[in-house]
Amino acid sequence: MRIAVMGTGSIGGYFGGMLARNGNEVSFIARGAHLEAIRSNGLKVVRDEEEFTVRCHATDDPHEIGFVDLAMLCVKTYQNEVAVPLMRPLVGPGTTVLCLQNGVDSYLKAAEVLGEERVLPGAAFIEAGVLGPGTVQQTGGVVRIIMGETNGIETPRCQAIRDAFLGAGVPAEILSDIRAGQWEKFMFIATMAGVTSMARATLAELMPQPHWRKVVLACLAEIDTVGRAVRRAFRPDDSVDGQIRYRFEMKTPITATEDIVVAAQGTHVEPASAGTVDVTFRCDGETYVLVMYGRLSPEDAMAQGRLTFQGDSELAGSFGRRFKGG
Repeated sequence: MRIAVMGTGSIGGYFGGMLARNGNEVSFIARGAHLEAIRSNGLKVVRDEEEFTVRCHATDDPHEIGFVDLAMLCVKTYQNEVAVPLMRPLVGPGTTVLCLQNGVDSYLKAAEVLGEERVLPGAAFIEAGVLGPGTVQQTGGVVRIIMGETNGIETPRCQAIRDAFLGAGVPAEILSDIRAGQWEKFMFIATMAGVTSMARATLAELMPQPHWRKVVLACLAEIDTVGRAVRRAFRPDDSVDGQIRYRFEMKTPITATEDIVVAAQGTHVEPASAGTVDVTFRCDGETYVLVMYGRLSPEDAMAQGRLTFQGDSELAGSFGRRFKGG
């Protein structure tokens, strides 16, 4: 498999190195001293039980690589505005862009720029870091890749990518509900990174301390509550013939768009697509959260002018009946 890694840090370096060692044709996109070290000496991967070096093509110009089978998006999300457009030379008719960034909707930027049909949402569970130019380190037993189509179908491209990771010795699985997996990762990273960074201590050091244990558990509980509210806020509706697509457009404090698709068998949330939208709701981020938590009913939000809509008025009015919130 021809693979390009956009962002050869701890995540991209480790997984790219494992894939390269198993015979895949991997190209690393990096910059600065890290790039020069990889070019000169290869990429060194340090694990608890071993270390190895792979010698691969490394560049700061994706044009040198061309179309690939798999492009892994591994930069920090705040770098997406610059990094994602730079990936265009990598993306051809048969390319899959696997997003391994943190966040439950980080893949949406890649879908917007590179094409929804090209992007595959995923997540990486790993404890890793960059030791220095040209060297990445993975520690502990937590190593796992998850991926999945937003419609839940196990496609041939998912199977091929999963098998490539498994062949390289990396645990990987295809999820029928990738959104649930992304929320699981959000719980993992917000606790592992957020709380431990705030405390400047490891989770193993914090959990025996009653006051920090309380903070950790409260963090997990809050994320679980939010995830369940957003993901399971609709009742199955036998009266729906086909599906109803509600679009939420938020402009402040951040710009975000999501489609909530309601059908007889239930509901799912997916990236905004070119499909037919029945109702478009517009609001600010605060109103969206209040509605999703069930703290503000859709009817009251519309009556107060906080939630406006465009589209089928009857379907807009029935949104509150289908929605249960909280």
